[in-house]
Amino acid sequence: MPQRMQAMMAVLLLSFLSAFSAHAALPGLFGNTDENASLAPMLEPLLPAVVNITATGKAQARSSHPLFDDPFFRRFFGDPDESPRGQQPRGLGSGVIVDADKGIVLTNDHVVADAEEIQVRLNDDREFAAELIGSDPESDIAVLRIQADNLVELPIADSDALRVGDFVLAIGNPFGLRQTVTSGIVSGLGRHGLGKRFEDFIQTDASINPGNSGGALINLKGELVGINTAILSRSGGNIGIGFAIPSNLAQSTMSQIVEYGEVRRARLGVVGQNLTSELAKAFELDSIQGVVVAQVVEGSAAEKAGIRERDVITHVNDVKIRDFAELANAVGLRQPGERVTVTLLRDGKRRTVTATLGKDDAAQQASGQTNEDAPASGGDSDLFAGLEGARFGDLAEDHPLASEVQGVVVEQVAPRGPAARAGLRPGDVITSVNREDVNSLKAFRKLASSDKKQLLLHIRRGRGALFILIR
Repeated sequence: MPQRMQAMMAVLLLSFLSAFSAHAALPGLFGNTDENASLAPMLEPLLPAVVNITATGKAQARSSHPLFDDPFFRRFFGDPDESPRGQQPRGLGSGVIVDADKGIVLTNDHVVADAEEIQVRLNDDREFAAELIGSDPESDIAVLRIQADNLVELPIADSDALRVGDFVLAIGNPFGLRQTVTSGIVSGLGRHGLGKRFEDFIQTDASINPGNSGGALINLKGELVGINTAILSRSGGNIGIGFAIPSNLAQSTMSQIVEYGEVRRARLGVVGQNLTSELAKAFELDSIQGVVVAQVVEGSAAEKAGIRERDVITHVNDVKIRDFAELANAVGLRQPGERVTVTLLRDGKRRTVTATLGKDDAAQQASGQTNEDAPASGGDSDLFAGLEGARFGDLAEDHPLASEVQGVVVEQVAPRGPAARAGLRPGDVITSVNREDVNSLKAFRKLASSDKKQLLLHIRRGRGALFILIR
Protein backbone atom coordinates (compact mmCIF):
# COMPACT_ATOMS: atom_id res chain seq x y z
CA MET A 1 0.00 0.00 0.00
CA PRO A 2 1.41 3.45 -0.91
CA GLN A 3 2.74 5.47 2.05
CA ARG A 4 0.23 8.27 1.42
CA MET A 5 -2.68 5.81 1.59
CA GLN A 6 -1.29 4.31 4.80
CA ALA A 7 -1.10 7.78 6.34
CA MET A 8 -4.70 8.55 5.35
CA MET A 9 -5.92 5.26 6.85
CA ALA A 10 -4.07 6.03 10.09
CA VAL A 11 -5.70 9.47 10.30
CA LEU A 12 -9.17 7.98 9.71
CA LEU A 13 -8.56 5.33 12.36
CA LEU A 14 -7.43 7.89 14.93
CA SER A 15 -10.45 10.07 14.13
CA PHE A 16 -12.77 7.10 14.64
CA LEU A 17 -11.16 6.15 17.95
CA SER A 18 -11.31 9.73 19.19
CA ALA A 19 -14.98 10.00 18.31
CA PHE A 20 -15.71 6.66 19.92
CA SER A 21 -13.93 7.54 23.18
CA ALA A 22 -15.57 10.96 23.31
CA HIS A 23 -19.09 9.56 23.02
CA ALA A 24 -18.74 6.13 24.65
CA ALA A 25 -18.67 7.61 28.14
CA LEU A 26 -21.93 9.53 28.02
CA PRO A 27 -24.89 8.95 25.68
CA GLY A 28 -25.66 5.33 26.49
CA LEU A 29 -25.47 6.09 30.19
CA PHE A 30 -28.32 8.57 29.97
CA GLY A 31 -30.62 6.57 27.75
CA ASN A 32 -30.25 8.71 24.63
CA THR A 33 -27.83 9.61 21.87
CA ASP A 34 -28.39 13.35 21.95
CA GLU A 35 -25.22 15.17 20.88
CA ASN A 36 -25.87 17.60 23.75
CA ALA A 37 -25.93 14.88 26.39
CA SER A 38 -24.58 16.53 29.55
CA LEU A 39 -23.86 15.92 33.21
CA ALA A 40 -25.07 19.41 34.07
CA PRO A 41 -28.68 18.44 35.00
CA MET A 42 -27.36 15.99 37.59
CA LEU A 43 -24.55 18.24 38.84
CA GLU A 44 -26.25 21.62 39.16
CA PRO A 45 -28.37 20.82 42.25
CA LEU A 46 -25.43 19.01 43.91
CA LEU A 47 -22.58 21.49 43.48
CA PRO A 48 -23.61 23.60 46.51
CA ALA A 49 -22.94 20.56 48.71
CA VAL A 50 -19.18 20.88 48.08
CA VAL A 51 -17.58 23.75 50.00
CA ASN A 52 -14.29 25.59 50.21
CA ILE A 53 -12.32 25.30 53.46
CA THR A 54 -9.65 27.68 54.71
CA ALA A 55 -7.65 26.64 57.77
CA THR A 56 -5.43 29.15 59.56
CA GLY A 57 -2.86 28.03 62.09
CA LYS A 58 0.63 28.41 63.44
CA ALA A 59 3.52 28.45 61.00
CA GLN A 60 4.84 25.07 62.13
CA ALA A 61 1.55 23.38 62.91
CA ARG A 62 0.63 21.50 59.75
CA SER A 63 4.16 20.35 58.93
CA SER A 64 3.93 17.91 61.86
CA HIS A 65 1.18 15.93 60.14
CA PRO A 66 2.38 12.41 59.19
CA LEU A 67 1.37 12.88 55.56
CA PHE A 68 4.15 15.45 55.16
CA ASP A 69 6.76 12.78 55.86
CA ASP A 70 6.12 11.48 52.34
CA PRO A 71 7.81 13.51 49.56
CA PHE A 72 4.87 12.93 47.20
CA PHE A 73 2.44 14.46 49.67
CA ARG A 74 4.97 17.16 50.56
CA ARG A 75 5.12 18.36 46.97
CA PHE A 76 1.38 18.01 46.53
CA PHE A 77 0.27 20.06 49.53
CA GLY A 78 3.32 22.31 49.82
CA ASP A 79 5.81 22.51 52.67
CA PRO A 80 4.55 24.68 55.55
CA ASP A 81 8.12 25.06 56.77
CA GLU A 82 8.78 27.26 53.75
CA SER A 83 6.45 29.98 55.14
CA PRO A 84 8.18 33.02 56.65
CA ARG A 85 8.55 32.69 60.42
CA GLY A 86 5.47 33.91 62.26
CA GLN A 87 3.29 33.92 59.16
CA GLN A 88 -0.19 32.44 59.55
CA PRO A 89 -0.43 29.96 56.64
CA ARG A 90 -3.81 29.50 55.02
CA GLY A 91 -4.49 25.88 54.17
CA LEU A 92 -6.92 25.56 51.29
CA GLY A 93 -9.06 22.50 50.86
CA SER A 94 -12.56 21.26 50.19
CA GLY A 95 -15.37 19.70 52.17
CA VAL A 96 -18.67 17.90 51.62
CA ILE A 97 -21.95 18.68 53.37
CA VAL A 98 -23.46 15.32 54.30
CA ASP A 99 -26.13 16.48 56.78
CA ALA A 100 -27.84 19.74 55.84
CA ASP A 101 -30.05 19.91 58.95
CA LYS A 102 -27.14 19.63 61.37
CA GLY A 103 -24.56 21.42 59.22
CA ILE A 104 -22.17 18.44 59.19
CA VAL A 105 -19.23 18.74 56.78
CA LEU A 106 -16.77 15.94 55.95
CA THR A 107 -13.19 16.76 54.99
CA ASN A 108 -9.64 15.44 55.40
CA ASP A 109 -7.80 15.59 58.70
CA HIS A 110 -4.71 16.96 56.96
CA VAL A 111 -6.74 19.93 55.66
CA VAL A 112 -7.58 21.17 59.17
CA ALA A 113 -4.82 19.60 61.29
CA ASP A 114 -3.78 21.91 64.16
CA ALA A 115 -5.81 24.78 62.71
CA GLU A 116 -6.68 27.65 65.03
CA GLU A 117 -9.48 28.92 62.80
CA ILE A 118 -11.49 27.13 60.13
CA GLN A 119 -13.65 29.00 57.65
CA VAL A 120 -16.17 27.35 55.33
CA ARG A 121 -17.32 29.20 52.22
CA LEU A 122 -20.42 28.04 50.42
CA ASN A 123 -21.20 28.13 46.73
CA ASP A 124 -23.39 31.23 47.27
CA ASP A 125 -20.42 33.09 48.84
CA ARG A 126 -21.69 32.86 52.42
CA GLU A 127 -18.87 32.22 54.90
CA PHE A 128 -19.09 30.57 58.32
CA ALA A 129 -16.71 29.79 61.13
CA ALA A 130 -16.60 26.00 61.49
CA GLU A 131 -16.47 23.96 64.67
CA LEU A 132 -14.16 20.96 64.58
CA ILE A 133 -16.23 18.16 66.08
CA GLY A 134 -13.33 15.74 65.85
CA SER A 135 -10.78 14.20 63.53
CA ASP A 136 -9.02 10.89 62.95
CA PRO A 137 -5.47 11.13 61.58
CA GLU A 138 -5.29 7.34 61.16
CA SER A 139 -7.95 7.41 58.42
CA ASP A 140 -7.44 11.11 57.46
CA ILE A 141 -11.06 12.07 58.18
CA ALA A 142 -12.26 15.22 59.99
CA VAL A 143 -15.81 16.30 60.81
CA LEU A 144 -16.87 19.97 60.97
CA ARG A 145 -20.11 21.69 61.93
CA ILE A 146 -21.41 25.02 60.66
CA GLN A 147 -24.48 26.97 61.74
CA ALA A 148 -26.24 27.80 58.48
CA ASP A 149 -29.64 27.57 56.83
CA ASN A 150 -30.63 26.40 53.34
CA LEU A 151 -27.79 23.92 52.97
CA VAL A 152 -27.56 21.20 50.32
CA GLU A 153 -26.26 17.76 51.23
CA LEU A 154 -24.84 14.92 49.16
CA PRO A 155 -26.49 11.51 49.59
CA ILE A 156 -23.99 8.81 50.57
CA ALA A 157 -23.70 5.69 48.43
CA ASP A 158 -22.45 2.22 49.34
CA SER A 159 -18.82 2.36 48.23
CA ASP A 160 -18.56 -1.44 48.48
CA ALA A 161 -20.69 -1.57 45.34
CA LEU A 162 -18.03 0.24 43.28
CA ARG A 163 -16.34 -1.65 40.48
CA VAL A 164 -13.20 -0.91 38.53
CA GLY A 165 -14.35 0.89 35.40
CA ASP A 166 -17.27 2.75 37.01
CA PHE A 167 -17.50 6.40 35.94
CA VAL A 168 -16.90 8.95 38.71
CA LEU A 169 -16.64 12.72 39.06
CA ALA A 170 -14.36 14.68 41.39
CA ILE A 171 -15.67 17.99 42.76
CA GLY A 172 -13.54 20.42 44.71
CA ASN A 173 -11.62 23.67 44.78
CA PRO A 174 -8.23 22.96 43.17
CA PHE A 175 -5.76 25.84 43.38
CA GLY A 176 -8.57 27.95 44.86
CA LEU A 177 -10.67 27.57 41.70
CA ARG A 178 -14.13 27.04 43.11
CA GLN A 179 -16.59 24.34 42.12
CA THR A 180 -14.35 22.52 39.68
CA VAL A 181 -15.58 19.21 38.27
CA THR A 182 -13.39 16.56 36.62
CA SER A 183 -14.38 13.16 35.29
CA GLY A 184 -12.79 9.74 35.10
CA ILE A 185 -13.25 6.15 36.11
CA VAL A 186 -12.47 4.00 39.11
CA SER A 187 -8.98 2.75 38.25
CA GLY A 188 -8.52 0.48 41.25
CA LEU A 189 -9.96 -0.50 44.62
CA GLY A 190 -8.51 -1.45 47.99
CA ARG A 191 -5.30 0.53 47.51
CA HIS A 192 -3.07 0.92 50.55
CA GLY A 193 0.54 1.65 51.44
CA LEU A 194 0.24 5.46 51.42
CA GLY A 195 1.27 5.93 55.04
CA LYS A 196 -2.01 5.74 56.91
CA ARG A 197 -2.85 3.05 59.44
CA PHE A 198 -6.31 2.37 58.02
CA GLU A 199 -6.36 2.47 54.23
CA ASP A 200 -8.79 1.19 51.63
CA PHE A 201 -8.38 3.85 48.95
CA ILE A 202 -10.31 4.20 45.72
CA GLN A 203 -7.92 4.94 42.87
CA THR A 204 -9.23 7.18 40.11
CA ASP A 205 -7.93 8.96 37.03
CA ALA A 206 -10.32 11.88 37.55
CA SER A 207 -8.05 14.91 37.96
CA ILE A 208 -7.33 15.71 41.60
CA ASN A 209 -5.08 18.67 42.38
CA PRO A 210 -4.00 20.80 45.36
CA GLY A 211 -7.15 22.13 47.00
CA ASN A 212 -9.23 19.08 46.04
CA SER A 213 -8.45 17.41 49.36
CA GLY A 214 -11.64 16.78 51.29
CA GLY A 215 -13.80 17.19 48.20
CA ALA A 216 -16.33 14.78 46.76
CA LEU A 217 -15.94 11.79 44.50
CA ILE A 218 -19.42 10.98 43.21
CA ASN A 219 -21.04 8.41 40.95
CA LEU A 220 -23.29 9.23 38.01
CA LYS A 221 -26.33 9.07 40.27
CA GLY A 222 -25.02 12.08 42.14
CA GLU A 223 -24.12 10.07 45.26
CA LEU A 224 -20.98 10.42 47.37
CA VAL A 225 -18.69 7.41 46.95
CA GLY A 226 -15.46 8.87 48.32
CA ILE A 227 -13.59 11.79 49.91
CA ASN A 228 -10.71 12.91 47.68
CA THR A 229 -7.49 12.86 49.66
CA ALA A 230 -4.26 12.59 47.64
CA ILE A 231 -2.47 12.05 44.37
CA LEU A 232 0.65 10.13 43.46
CA SER A 233 3.02 12.52 41.72
CA ARG A 234 6.72 13.25 41.52
CA SER A 235 6.20 16.83 40.37
CA GLY A 236 3.09 17.93 42.27
CA GLY A 237 0.95 17.86 39.12
CA ASN A 238 -1.77 15.38 38.32
CA ILE A 239 -0.66 12.33 36.34
CA GLY A 240 -3.94 10.44 36.53
CA ILE A 241 -3.37 8.60 39.81
CA GLY A 242 -5.59 9.99 42.54
CA PHE A 243 -6.96 8.48 45.73
CA ALA A 244 -10.18 8.86 47.67
CA ILE A 245 -11.34 7.48 51.01
CA PRO A 246 -14.36 5.20 50.41
CA SER A 247 -17.67 6.62 51.62
CA ASN A 248 -18.34 3.60 53.84
CA LEU A 249 -15.09 4.12 55.73
CA ALA A 250 -15.68 7.88 55.93
CA GLN A 251 -19.25 7.45 57.14
CA SER A 252 -18.28 4.88 59.79
CA THR A 253 -15.54 7.18 61.08
CA MET A 254 -17.85 10.21 61.01
CA SER A 255 -20.58 8.40 62.97
CA GLN A 256 -18.20 7.64 65.82
CA ILE A 257 -16.75 11.14 65.84
CA VAL A 258 -20.23 12.70 65.98
CA GLU A 259 -21.37 10.30 68.72
CA TYR A 260 -18.23 10.10 70.87
CA GLY A 261 -15.99 12.95 69.69
CA GLU A 262 -13.39 10.33 68.77
CA VAL A 263 -13.00 7.00 67.00
CA ARG A 264 -13.14 3.92 69.21
CA ARG A 265 -11.45 1.11 67.37
CA ALA A 266 -11.43 -2.58 68.07
CA ARG A 267 -8.44 -4.86 68.43
CA LEU A 268 -8.05 -8.56 67.73
CA GLY A 269 -4.63 -8.83 69.34
CA VAL A 270 -2.36 -10.43 66.77
CA VAL A 271 0.93 -9.46 65.19
CA GLY A 272 1.08 -10.79 61.67
CA GLN A 273 2.59 -10.59 58.23
CA ASN A 274 1.42 -11.21 54.68
CA LEU A 275 1.35 -14.77 53.44
CA THR A 276 3.85 -14.67 50.57
CA SER A 277 4.32 -17.50 48.08
CA GLU A 278 7.55 -18.47 49.88
CA LEU A 279 5.85 -18.60 53.28
CA ALA A 280 2.91 -20.52 51.78
CA LYS A 281 5.32 -23.21 50.55
CA ALA A 282 7.00 -23.33 53.95
CA PHE A 283 3.59 -23.80 55.60
CA GLU A 284 2.61 -26.34 52.91
CA LEU A 285 -0.37 -24.27 51.77
CA ASP A 286 -1.82 -23.87 48.29
CA SER A 287 -3.19 -20.36 48.86
CA ILE A 288 -0.97 -17.28 48.89
CA GLN A 289 -3.57 -14.95 50.40
CA GLY A 290 -3.96 -14.38 54.10
CA VAL A 291 -2.12 -13.24 57.21
CA VAL A 292 0.33 -15.42 59.12
CA VAL A 293 -0.07 -14.94 62.88
CA ALA A 294 3.42 -14.32 64.22
CA GLN A 295 2.31 -13.47 67.76
CA VAL A 296 -0.85 -13.59 69.84
CA VAL A 297 -1.02 -10.85 72.45
CA GLU A 298 -1.56 -12.15 75.96
CA GLY A 299 -5.09 -11.58 77.26
CA SER A 300 -6.31 -10.39 73.85
CA ALA A 301 -9.47 -11.28 71.99
CA ALA A 302 -7.41 -13.54 69.73
CA GLU A 303 -6.00 -15.51 72.64
CA LYS A 304 -9.44 -15.92 74.22
CA ALA A 305 -10.81 -17.11 70.87
CA GLY A 306 -8.10 -19.77 70.58
CA ILE A 307 -6.05 -18.24 67.78
CA ARG A 308 -2.44 -19.45 67.85
CA GLU A 309 0.93 -18.52 66.44
CA ARG A 310 1.44 -19.94 62.93
CA ASP A 311 -2.30 -19.83 62.18
CA VAL A 312 -3.13 -18.21 58.83
CA ILE A 313 -6.17 -15.90 58.94
CA THR A 314 -8.09 -16.04 55.65
CA HIS A 315 -11.52 -14.48 56.41
CA VAL A 316 -13.25 -12.20 58.90
CA ASN A 317 -17.05 -12.53 58.85
CA ASP A 318 -16.76 -14.41 55.54
CA VAL A 319 -14.89 -11.47 53.94
CA LYS A 320 -11.64 -12.61 52.34
CA ILE A 321 -8.45 -11.30 53.96
CA ARG A 322 -5.66 -11.01 51.40
CA ASP A 323 -3.06 -9.16 53.46
CA PHE A 324 -2.38 -7.51 56.81
CA ALA A 325 -3.79 -4.15 55.68
CA GLU A 326 -7.15 -5.79 54.99
CA LEU A 327 -7.09 -7.51 58.39
CA ALA A 328 -6.34 -4.18 60.08
CA ASN A 329 -9.32 -2.60 58.30
CA ALA A 330 -11.63 -5.54 58.97
CA VAL A 331 -10.96 -5.27 62.70
CA GLY A 332 -9.93 -1.67 63.29
CA LEU A 333 -13.01 -0.17 61.65
CA ARG A 334 -15.24 -2.02 64.12
CA GLN A 335 -16.02 -1.09 67.71
CA PRO A 336 -14.83 -2.84 70.88
CA GLY A 337 -17.27 -5.50 72.02
CA GLU A 338 -18.31 -6.58 68.52
CA ARG A 339 -18.19 -10.31 67.80
CA VAL A 340 -16.54 -11.49 64.60
CA THR A 341 -16.08 -14.87 62.99
CA VAL A 342 -12.46 -15.56 62.05
CA THR A 343 -11.65 -18.29 59.53
CA LEU A 344 -8.10 -19.62 59.63
CA LEU A 345 -5.85 -22.41 58.50
CA ARG A 346 -4.01 -24.45 61.11
CA ASP A 347 -1.67 -27.15 59.87
CA GLY A 348 -3.46 -26.93 56.54
CA LYS A 349 -6.91 -27.53 58.03
CA ARG A 350 -9.69 -24.94 57.94
CA ARG A 351 -11.03 -23.75 61.30
CA THR A 352 -13.52 -21.11 62.41
CA VAL A 353 -13.45 -19.28 65.73
CA THR A 354 -15.51 -16.44 67.21
CA ALA A 355 -13.77 -13.49 68.84
CA THR A 356 -15.19 -10.64 70.92
CA LEU A 357 -13.03 -7.69 69.92
CA GLY A 358 -11.22 -5.66 72.55
CA LYS A 359 -10.16 -2.02 72.64
CA ASP A 360 -7.28 -0.88 70.48
CA ASP A 361 -4.81 0.60 72.94
CA ALA A 362 -1.75 0.58 70.68
CA ALA A 363 -0.76 -0.68 67.27
CA GLN A 364 1.79 -3.46 67.02
CA GLN A 365 3.67 -4.23 63.84
CA ALA A 366 6.33 -6.69 62.87
CA SER A 367 9.48 -5.50 61.17
CA GLY A 368 11.94 -7.36 59.01
CA GLN A 369 14.65 -4.74 58.50
CA THR A 370 18.26 -5.72 58.86
CA ASN A 371 20.81 -4.20 61.18
CA GLU A 372 23.88 -3.02 59.31
CA ASP A 373 25.64 -1.71 62.42
CA ALA A 374 25.82 -4.98 64.36
CA PRO A 375 29.25 -6.27 65.44
CA ALA A 376 30.91 -8.92 63.33
CA SER A 377 31.17 -12.53 64.46
CA GLY A 378 32.30 -15.82 63.05
CA GLY A 379 30.10 -18.37 61.33
CA ASP A 380 29.23 -21.95 62.26
CA SER A 381 29.84 -24.64 59.65
CA ASP A 382 27.37 -27.02 61.30
CA LEU A 383 24.49 -24.61 60.76
CA PHE A 384 22.48 -23.74 57.67
CA ALA A 385 24.51 -21.52 55.32
CA GLY A 386 21.97 -18.69 55.49
CA LEU A 387 22.78 -18.25 59.20
CA GLU A 388 26.44 -17.49 58.51
CA GLY A 389 27.67 -14.43 60.37
CA ALA A 390 25.33 -14.88 63.36
CA ARG A 391 26.13 -16.17 66.83
CA PHE A 392 23.50 -17.78 69.02
CA GLY A 393 23.10 -18.48 72.72
CA ASP A 394 20.67 -19.96 75.22
CA LEU A 395 17.88 -17.73 76.51
CA ALA A 396 19.08 -16.49 79.90
CA GLU A 397 16.74 -16.52 82.88
CA ASP A 398 17.01 -12.73 83.23
CA HIS A 399 16.09 -12.11 79.58
CA PRO A 400 12.95 -9.91 79.28
CA LEU A 401 11.17 -12.67 77.31
CA ALA A 402 12.33 -15.61 79.43
CA SER A 403 9.02 -15.79 81.30
CA GLU A 404 7.03 -15.81 78.04
CA VAL A 405 8.86 -18.00 75.53
CA GLN A 406 11.52 -20.65 75.02
CA GLY A 407 14.17 -20.29 72.36
CA VAL A 408 17.67 -19.13 71.52
CA VAL A 409 18.99 -15.59 71.38
CA VAL A 410 20.76 -14.07 68.39
CA GLU A 411 23.77 -12.59 70.17
CA GLN A 412 25.63 -11.09 67.22
CA VAL A 413 25.09 -10.54 63.51
CA ALA A 414 27.88 -9.67 61.11
CA PRO A 415 26.98 -6.65 58.99
CA ARG A 416 26.19 -7.45 55.33
CA GLY A 417 26.59 -11.18 55.98
CA PRO A 418 24.05 -13.86 54.98
CA ALA A 419 22.29 -13.78 58.36
CA ALA A 420 21.97 -9.98 58.24
CA ARG A 421 20.65 -10.10 54.67
CA ALA A 422 18.11 -12.69 55.75
CA GLY A 423 16.78 -10.21 58.32
CA LEU A 424 18.19 -11.43 61.63
CA ARG A 425 19.06 -8.84 64.26
CA PRO A 426 21.00 -9.00 67.52
CA GLY A 427 18.54 -9.60 70.34
CA ASP A 428 16.11 -11.63 68.26
CA VAL A 429 14.75 -14.72 70.01
CA ILE A 430 14.17 -17.72 67.73
CA THR A 431 11.29 -19.76 69.14
CA SER A 432 10.75 -22.29 66.34
CA VAL A 433 12.47 -23.67 63.25
CA ASN A 434 10.40 -25.14 60.44
CA ARG A 435 7.38 -25.04 62.75
CA GLU A 436 9.12 -27.08 65.47
CA ASP A 437 9.58 -25.42 68.86
CA VAL A 438 13.09 -24.57 70.05
CA ASN A 439 13.77 -25.04 73.76
CA SER A 440 17.58 -25.02 73.82
CA LEU A 441 20.66 -24.15 71.80
CA LYS A 442 21.29 -27.88 71.25
CA ALA A 443 17.80 -28.34 69.82
CA PHE A 444 18.26 -25.27 67.62
CA ARG A 445 21.50 -26.58 66.13
CA LYS A 446 19.81 -29.86 65.26
CA LEU A 447 16.77 -28.18 63.68
CA ALA A 448 18.90 -25.60 61.81
CA SER A 449 21.62 -27.94 60.62
CA SER A 450 23.46 -27.48 57.33
CA ASP A 451 21.61 -30.33 55.61
CA LYS A 452 18.28 -28.45 55.63
CA LYS A 453 16.86 -27.11 52.36
CA GLN A 454 15.36 -24.00 53.96
CA LEU A 455 14.61 -22.56 57.39
CA LEU A 456 11.35 -20.99 58.51
CA LEU A 457 12.23 -19.11 61.69
CA HIS A 458 9.70 -17.71 64.13
CA ILE A 459 11.20 -14.62 65.72
CA ARG A 460 10.26 -12.62 68.80
CA ARG A 461 11.64 -9.11 68.42
CA GLY A 462 11.01 -6.84 71.39
CA ARG A 463 7.25 -6.84 71.92
CA GLY A 464 6.58 -7.94 68.34
CA ALA A 465 7.07 -11.08 66.27
CA LEU A 466 7.55 -12.21 62.67
CA PHE A 467 8.50 -15.14 60.45
CA ILE A 468 11.71 -15.16 58.42
CA LEU A 469 12.23 -17.64 55.59
CA ILE A 470 15.86 -18.41 54.73
CA ARG A 471 16.73 -20.41 51.64
